[in-house]
Amino acid sequence: MLVSELSPSEYNPFYHNYVLSVGENTLLVELEEGRDRLISFLENLSEDKLGYAYADGKWTLAELLVHIIDAERVFQYRALRFARNDKTALAGFDQDVYVPQSNAGARSRQNIIDEYRAVRESTLSLFRSFDDEALKRVGIASGSEMSTRAMGFIICGHQAHHFKIIHERYLDQA
Repeated sequence: MLVSELSPSEYNPFYHNYVLSVGENTLLVELEEGRDRLISFLENLSEDKLGYAYADGKWTLAELLVHIIDAERVFQYRALRFARNDKTALAGFDQDVYVPQSNAGARSRQNIIDEYRAVRESTLSLFRSFDDEALKRVGIASGSEMSTRAMGFIICGHQAHHFKIIHERYLDQA
């Protein structure tokens, strides 16, 4: 399944730029390559950069990385519910409530790497288990219809979006 096969009707317009940021690989390849890119980046990141925020009131790099993990968990859960044909509408989540509770500032680089790797491997395992029918199933999240496969590409695009921000606002300034 390629991102170009998605219809904009399969996801909330809020996620359109995330979907556009995904390359033209299959979903599983995008998930694997995104994993490899982020882990490689983190393994080469100096521990002292984790506490850096590019402006007052902005998240630290550690908080941003934990946000990527938290959001992937939420999106993964939505994908599971949709794939299993659960028609219960799912509420949104408030990232600005999650981040201060994440304890990101007390976490080591290795701890963040380990959690990210575990979550992404779980995402890969989940999406590998879906057949074409499950990938096309639709559920409701945050008041919008979304497909299982769109959730997979949103996971990829969300990470790509923040990876770009990391390079533009955190690394060039720190």
